[in-house]
Amino acid sequence: MPSVQLSVMNPELESILTGKDIAPTAMRLLVLEYLLKQSSAISLKSLEDEFQHSERTTLYRTLKTFEEKGLIHHIKDGSGYTKYALCSSNCKEGDHHDLHVHFYCNNCKETFCLSSYKIPNINLPKNFQLEELDLIVKGMCDKCSAVKQMAENDTLLIR
Repeated sequence: MPSVQLSVMNPELESILTGKDIAPTAMRLLVLEYLLKQSSAISLKSLEDEFQHSERTTLYRTLKTFEEKGLIHHIKDGSGYTKYALCSSNCKEGDHHDLHVHFYCNNCKETFCLSSYKIPNINLPKNFQLEELDLIVKGMCDKCSAVKQMAENDTLLIR
């Protein structure tokens, strides 16, 4: 059994799935609940670690269904793992509108959606057709920056 405990048949979770035309199976409800609790994007590997007794293919198909129906989007952050995060409410099946910046922390290796930072409109030359647009910013996240700052302050106090 997964370590995540599903709140007894949560009508809110079911409504999110049915609103995207996704049948609310037990596994889909568990994965959705897990995604809603995350502060950063997740990989299939992290989902497998959380749901150790579930089939990898079931988890993968769940993510793919969620993506196809516009519930989540994928992020290729250069870490070697595709990561997934919840979409904004205006994403629809086959039509994602999550054109925001993603931030990859070089320290903790987590990827964050920076939804309020939109990717600027790109004017391409004549006859060029945009098919995919990603913007990954890399650096140190707020938590890692705070830890580093505290360590530096402690070092200064010791001297």
